[in-house]
Amino acid sequence: MPFLPLLCLSRTAHTYWLCFPVFLSSDRILCRIPTRSGAPAMSAIAAAATLSLPITLCRSSKLNGKREFRGGLRVFAIIGDEGGLAGRKNPWTSLFDVEDPRNKVPQYKGKFLDIYQALELARFDIQYCDWKARQDVLQIMLLHEKVVEVLNPLAREFKSIGTLKKDLAGLQEELTQAHNQVHISEARVSAALDKLAFMETLVNDKILQERNVTESDVPTPIPSTSRDLGANLKSRQPTKRLNVSGPVRSYSARLKNFWYPVAFSADLKDDTMVPMDCFEQPWVLFRGKDGKPGCVQNTCAHRACPLHLGSVNEGRIQCPYHGWEYSADGKCEKMPSTKFRNVKIRALPCFEQEGMVWIWPGDDPPAPNLPSLLPPAGFQIHAEIVMELPVEHGLLLDNLLDLAHAPFTHTSTFAKGWSVPSLVKFLTPGAGLQGYWDPYPIDMEFRPPCMVLSTIGISKPGKLKGQSTRECSTHLHQLHVCLPSSRQKTRLLYRMSLDFAPILKHVPFMKYLWRHFADKVLNEDLRLVIGQQERMLNGANVWNSPVSYDKLGVRYRLWRDSVESGGSKKIPFTE
Repeated sequence: MPFLPLLCLSRTAHTYWLCFPVFLSSDRILCRIPTRSGAPAMSAIAAAATLSLPITLCRSSKLNGKREFRGGLRVFAIIGDEGGLAGRKNPWTSLFDVEDPRNKVPQYKGKFLDIYQALELARFDIQYCDWKARQDVLQIMLLHEKVVEVLNPLAREFKSIGTLKKDLAGLQEELTQAHNQVHISEARVSAALDKLAFMETLVNDKILQERNVTESDVPTPIPSTSRDLGANLKSRQPTKRLNVSGPVRSYSARLKNFWYPVAFSADLKDDTMVPMDCFEQPWVLFRGKDGKPGCVQNTCAHRACPLHLGSVNEGRIQCPYHGWEYSADGKCEKMPSTKFRNVKIRALPCFEQEGMVWIWPGDDPPAPNLPSLLPPAGFQIHAEIVMELPVEHGLLLDNLLDLAHAPFTHTSTFAKGWSVPSLVKFLTPGAGLQGYWDPYPIDMEFRPPCMVLSTIGISKPGKLKGQSTRECSTHLHQLHVCLPSSRQKTRLLYRMSLDFAPILKHVPFMKYLWRHFADKVLNEDLRLVIGQQERMLNGANVWNSPVSYDKLGVRYRLWRDSVESGGSKKIPFTE
């Protein structure tokens, strides 16, 4: 018999014999499955269906030495894209399309059958078993599909991954086009505003010229209303250009009347001291008896010895020269080897908030509230670094508030691979000292008196396509504090936060890697800023020709000039 049925069933005692589909020349391959007494044949069929169905047969292309065909199996999916099993046109459904053989069974009379009649009856018996097994397995599969459809409603609305990717790609393309259109509209509005401002300047100049001619021709006194109009027109004239040149002037006392962050709380232990300079005065930080930080003059009242060379004993800082000890408020509480005197050194108002130590170096009463410098919600602090830099703090702020230099200066660090855009703008939708860069996905703010906060979208590092930070999936938040140590020295406090990869906080020695990267980025800037400072000290103007992308740096300089000249501390800008 060259072909055995897909699934045949015969019973001997309590054992069911299953015949799997194979191509043979003479032998059969049988699978014996023992069952309990009285168990239905369907359990055996179900087991066979689970192990071997759905299958089909493929003829081998080669014959072995005994002229036998080798059998093969091919598996098809049970769950398709549409319709039920009975109505599908898959290749394996033809296996169940077998005619019922019962109406073709031959009828023989007599008690005994010859060998040919016995073989004929056996053949029809096998065909019937085959047909019955196929029908039972088909019923099981149909019931299984119904169960799947009931338990998994998504199977009725199945979409392939390729279809979903295609739909998503289409949505992303539409979003990109809409975003580009928004940027084009913003550029048009900006150009229109620039033209309007230019026309307003021309009109004002024309009005003033006509007013001057009229005043020279008419000897009568000008009415007060005309003087008011002239004053208003004069106030609208363009601001004179900045002049930041020559040796750095002594810092104004008005610039000192702010809260300044000077150290990170993690760097100030109970038994340690942190020396630092602020406005060309030496100070030292330490913790008092109550654990709160204090800031006192870093000069002993006895022989002017630096106090930070000593030690902290029971919340008091001890001078290493003769052992005089000072509390956090600057009062001397111990004078060994001599008669005690009422001595006190200067101490600054000192406060601790949000992981930073703040001081008030000015003479005015301290402001009641400290500004918040924490990163936005969802960010975790990964690095806090302190550096002493040999540049004036204003020059460093100018550098930090400028992003247009990145693709030319930071070519080996974070801006590696950046393309050079045709136009760089800083847009200020809110206050005059904060906004966002275009086309860089970076939000930036200058916060008086010396802080720069920035949030950088880094979902596509190395590629700039005008995305805003809101469109980026991951972000880097940075805080730069430029403390004016002296006229040619800055104490830089840097804090870096991420809204992704929190596990990096627990990687050993990770802080050294962050420090290495920060040093590398800063060194790219320092070689330029130090050169600027050298030329500035020789009389060059570092703000000689500002352009459009210098807006934030220019506004910082205008704010600082306003404060130092006795103006308001508030931002002197409007929309």
